[in-house]
Amino acid sequence: MAEQTAPARAGTPSPAKSDAAVVRDALGVGVAVGLSGFAFGVTAAGSGLTLLQTCALSLLVFTGASQFALVGALAAGGNPYTAAAGAFFLGVRNTFYGLRLSQLLALPRAVRPFAAHWVIDETTAVSLAQPTRRAARIGFTVTGATLYALWNLTTLLGALGAEAIGDTDAWGLDAAGPAVFLALLAPMLTSTTERAVAALAVVIGLGLLPVLPAGVPVLLAALAAPAVLYVAGRRSPARGDTTDDAPHGTDGHDAHDPDPGTRTESATGPGTGTATDTGDDTHDQRGDDQRGHDGTGQAER
Repeated sequence: MAEQTAPARAGTPSPAKSDAAVVRDALGVGVAVGLSGFAFGVTAAGSGLTLLQTCALSLLVFTGASQFALVGALAAGGNPYTAAAGAFFLGVRNTFYGLRLSQLLALPRAVRPFAAHWVIDETTAVSLAQPTRRAARIGFTVTGATLYALWNLTTLLGALGAEAIGDTDAWGLDAAGPAVFLALLAPMLTSTTERAVAALAVVIGLGLLPVLPAGVPVLLAALAAPAVLYVAGRRSPARGDTTDDAPHGTDGHDAHDPDPGTRTESATGPGTGTATDTGDDTHDQRGDDQRGHDGTGQAER
């Protein structure tokens, strides 16, 4: 049916994909990422959050990057409001995911508020990779359900395990959160611009870490994105100016000169010389023809 076909690129056919294949791919993503909730549970417990607070974050927030950013800032002694602001800014990206998925999935209005809670990186990636709307809905649902269940279960296990082993710093588990975050981020840096933004953000964050309160360097590191995009935008017009200046004639005139006296007429054929000579010769020929007609007329009279 037409309404079950996801928007595709023009001229690109939508290959058929079985429901079983979609479910298999979705389960693979959900299980692989859902198990990292254990690291969050350990990190949250090590940052001073109680078991109830840790589980509430996974149940109600359910966006891994924001959760890791929040507990990481708290573990470093940051202000809770600053930590919450950093987590909020990281979660804003899910709003843009929702705008795209609302058109792709076209879910009933009654279901959208509940589905919005599952709009995260993984469900968006799986949904956009499907060739039809039906497959996108299956991928979104299976990925969201699997990931939500496993993430909350492993968060609980991680928090309980952290309490059982005592001081997480002694085991080096305080580095689990940043390690998982980098593991999720690294495969997404596919372009030169993205890598430049990430590198500049690291420089800003590490450079300001000794002089600013915990959590603030993370917020300021977000300035790396507009800075890199500004530089990239400045370089693009510079290339365009070079291209525009290139098409000039060898005699110093612009190749797009609108002067009709300097245009080459197609009727003159090849080997007629320069465009200016062609125009002059044409005018001279017309003058000779006109004088020839005048002389013929006088002879006849």
